[in-house]
Order: sequence, then structure tokens, then C-alpha cells
Amino acid sequence: MRSWLGYPKKLWILAIGMVINITGNSFLWPLTTIYVSEVLGRSITTAGIVLMLQAAAGMIGSLLGGALYDKIGGRKAILLGIGISITAVITIALTQIWSVYLVMMILLGFGNGIIPPTVYAMASGVWPEGGRKTFNLLYVMQNIGVALGTALGGIVAEYSFKISFFSNGFTFLFFALLVWFGLNEHIAREPRGTIGFSSVRNREPKKNRRGFYALLILCLGFMFCWITYVQWQTSLSTYMLFLGYPLSSYSLLWTINGLLIILLQPFSAVIVRRILPSIRGQLLAGIALFATTFLVLCLVHHQYSSFIIGMTIMTIGEIFIWPAVPNGAAQLAPEGKRGFYQGMVNSFATAGRMLGPIIGGSIYDNFNITIMLYVMIFILFLALTCFGTYSLILRKKLEKLHG
Repeated sequence: MRSWLGYPKKLWILAIGMVINITGNSFLWPLTTIYVSEVLGRSITTAGIVLMLQAAAGMIGSLLGGALYDKIGGRKAILLGIGISITAVITIALTQIWSVYLVMMILLGFGNGIIPPTVYAMASGVWPEGGRKTFNLLYVMQNIGVALGTALGGIVAEYSFKISFFSNGFTFLFFALLVWFGLNEHIAREPRGTIGFSSVRNREPKKNRRGFYALLILCLGFMFCWITYVQWQTSLSTYMLFLGYPLSSYSLLWTINGLLIILLQPFSAVIVRRILPSIRGQLLAGIALFATTFLVLCLVHHQYSSFIIGMTIMTIGEIFIWPAVPNGAAQLAPEGKRGFYQGMVNSFATAGRMLGPIIGGSIYDNFNITIMLYVMIFILFLALTCFGTYSLILRKKLEKLHG
């Protein structure tokens, strides 16, 4: 049964669930550094360590979440992740003990990590023929959640950090009720007709292994993309403040990012359908746009207009890459491994978000912004190499599948 805009009803339930989940999480992640320093009396460095440990726990949770999807089904796996997360966030709200906070933040990262790959795997089961459209819907809805959460979170935090934590707990509860009453477990099972090469690979173990190698290369390229992308949140934001631009000017860039992601959807859909129908084309176009972003900033990195142009180009590249990677993983996934493959995608993305601040920050501190930008272009060349290699591995399978 289809609903609004031709998407299945259960896919909309998953998408709305992601909005709720991301909105709640976005209440907290921008405030972590402030909470650790001002409320708990710890250093900014300590806050960074908390975020790093939380991200590491999220990587483990992503792998486990994908495996749980394959073993016990998506509905149970999501509810488990929600249960762990809500326990952690309510405990944080009820105490200000540093050791408890640290453990619960790690636990929160672990619980949160279970959810996204499970949702993505379930989404591909709900609408296997949807391909990129399935993952693009989730991508857009996640960005809506980020926009809502960061806007509301700052307002709520002005009154009380405790209210922020309880608000996050409420969104987890709302998400759990939506999953409990809105989703049936059967959609977590591998559907017939899944996009990809499952039937071929199941009969030929060597090709199955090659498919997994292609997944690793695809995920590695995705990680490189994230390393460059997070520079907007770390090194580039620091550099903008150094140039004297106010925080409002920096925040405006992310407002532009969110608006473009939503407003450009009709245009990107036409481009993908008519010009870039293949995952390979979407990935390569996205990499070219990412590299152009940093090239623009290399040439002119002291004018605010260059940051606006750079963010605009980067956002268009993001629109192509971010949905294409989980779609590629879904195409590669053999029967019974759909969750694990999405868990790999989410884990490598988290690794990129962890490594990006360390790599970019160390280069920026020890050299200068120009060197950092050129290094990011080189890292994007590595991503390009990964996506090209992934495409070569995939090409023979596509030829055999389509005759």
C-alpha cells in the first residue's frame, strides 16, 4: 500500500521515526562541550574525549545493530537501541556525577549506534525496488531532524540542561511507540526481489567475497568523504572565527545547507534520473563537487562569499553521495546480510567523523589553513580511487545480471 508521494506507508513511518530520533539527539550533541565545561567543571579537551568515546561506542553499536537486524529482526533491534539510549539519557538527567555521566554518554552512543543501520536495512526491505529514492527520503528527513533539534535544543537549554535530557528521553519514547504500533516484524526479513546480486552470490562464494571487498572499498571512500566534510564543523569554523566572522555568520552556512537539501530535491531527482542514473555517476559527481569546494576555498579563503559558495557546492555534492552509499551497500548485500552491510556503512561514516577533527585540526594547528585545504583535496582523491575501484568490481556483476 502506497501513501504520500508514492512512498510505502511503512517507509514513511521509518522516515518519521528518524526525524523524531535525530531531533531528540540534536538537542544534546551541540551542547555536550558546554555541559561538560560549565556544569561538570571539566576542560574542553575532556569534552572532546567524551565525544570521541561516544563516537567509538557508536561504531560498535552500528555493527551490532546491523548484525541484530539479520538475527532477530529490525523491530526488536530498534527497540533494544531505544531502550539502551533512553536508560542512558534519563540517568544523565537525574545525576551530575562525572563518572556516571561519562559511562552513560558512552552507553548513549552505543544505543544510538544500533538504530540507523537497522532503520536503513528495514527501509530497503519495505521498498526494495525504490533504490536511491528510499535512502534519499531518510537522508532528507534526518536533515529536517537536525534542523529542528538544534533550533529547539538551544531554546530548551537556556532554561535547563535537565529539561534537554528529559526532552531527548521523550523523543526516544515517542519513537519506540511509533515502532511498536506502526511496524510489523515481517518487514525485517529479506524480501524476494531485493536489488542486487543475492541469488548469484549465494551460489558462488567467491563472488560473495568479492561483493564484501567491494563493500569495504565503498565504505572506505565514504569515510574519506566524511573526513573532509567535518572540516566545516571543526577547522573551517575555527578559521572563520579567527577572521573575525561572528557565530551567526557561521550558523547561517548550516541554515543554507539545510534549506538547499530540501529545496534542491526536485532538481536532484531529475539529474539522477536523466543524467546520473548509476551509483557510480552519483559518487563521482559528488566527489568532484567536494573537491571543487576545497579548491574554491584554497583560492579565496578570507572572504565570506567564498564560504557561502563553498557550502553551496559541498551541499550539492552531499545530496549525491550521502544516499548513494547506503544504496550501493543494499545492492551488494547477499541474503541475510542486509543489516550487517548497512552497519558497516554507518560505522565507517562514524570513523570519518572521528578522524576528521583530529586530522584537520592537527594540520591546521601545525601548518596553516591552505595546507589543510590541499590535504583535504588529496583525501578526496583517495575517495575517488575507492569509488572507482568499487565501480570496477561491480561492473562485471552488473553485466552478468542484466545480460
